[in-house]
Amino acid sequence: MNKWIKTLGVSLMSVSMLLGCSSVKVSEYAQETPVLDLATYFNGTIDAHGIFTDRSGKVVKRFKVVIEANWTVKDGQKVGVLDEAFTYSDGTTQRRVWTLTEVAPKRYQGTASDVVGQAVGEVSGNALNWSYTLALPVDGKVYNVKFNDWMYQMDDKVMLNKAEMSKFGIYLGEVTLAFYKRP
Repeated sequence: MNKWIKTLGVSLMSVSMLLGCSSVKVSEYAQETPVLDLATYFNGTIDAHGIFTDRSGKVVKRFKVVIEANWTVKDGQKVGVLDEAFTYSDGTTQRRVWTLTEVAPKRYQGTASDVVGQAVGEVSGNALNWSYTLALPVDGKVYNVKFNDWMYQMDDKVMLNKAEMSKFGIYLGEVTLAFYKRP
């Protein structure tokens, strides 16, 4: 009986620790300002600088992105196109064109040629949380990597972005970006 109680106690402690590690919900930022409006912030030209760190925290790649963004209204929905031009520290370049659609107030879906399926996101307060799978080329192979992407608007010009990457639930690294909206 005593062994059973100890086992139950350890099990309950494990469940409690797992619940304590649950992910942050975007609604926790509801009172934060400035209030993020994707169609307002991602409109015009935005510059971004970023790094990719591996699971040990080592910076393995640096990059710059220039984003040309604009929004229209189609069938009563806001639709944004973010044309991203990447230049990496090794001299390589890449282009990604996102199409974002506001499917409900503060809820978005996004597509791009290297996104598997659709990205889904939600805005609350100054924060946006995106979830998507990216077909990521690495050393001549393509891996489908899950992104948990968080953006935080700091003021009318600056937004910070942190995205955790994983595959099969295993943490691979992070992408960190600082966006600056041109006047």
